[in-house]
Amino acid sequence: MKGYRKILIAVNGSKDVLKEGIKIAQDEGCWVTVVKVIPPYEGELNLTGIKDIEDVLMSRAKGVISDIKDVARSEGALIKTRVETGEASKGIIEAAEEEGCDLIILGASRKKGLRRLFGDNVVRKVIDHAPCPVLVVKGY
Repeated sequence: MKGYRKILIAVNGSKDVLKEGIKIAQDEGCWVTVVKVIPPYEGELNLTGIKDIEDVLMSRAKGVISDIKDVARSEGALIKTRVETGEASKGIIEAAEEEGCDLIILGASRKKGLRRLFGDNVVRKVIDHAPCPVLVVKGY
């Protein structure tokens, strides 16, 4: 590739994107940060029956991070993980800026295009506003 030093892999459910990103990072010999962005809860808390919805959302994120670390271990990679709360594109861009990343890797599904994995316009927003090149991995 191009001699990248730090890669940010944004995950939203696909372990294949994570594996592909780790493979690229290993080929480049660079650092990897994996970010998972969870949306803020904006609903009516009285209707959920759950007193602290943020704790529930964070516990799910912790499960995802655990899965990410398992994949990294199986691939023989050392990674840094981050959980961000908010709009996905903003969380990805801010993480890339704060980490000083040279490349952002996102995934997109063949079946439903870019919206399948990250939702409406997230990939487009990241591409348009990222501080570095963005690699969209298709086919997962």
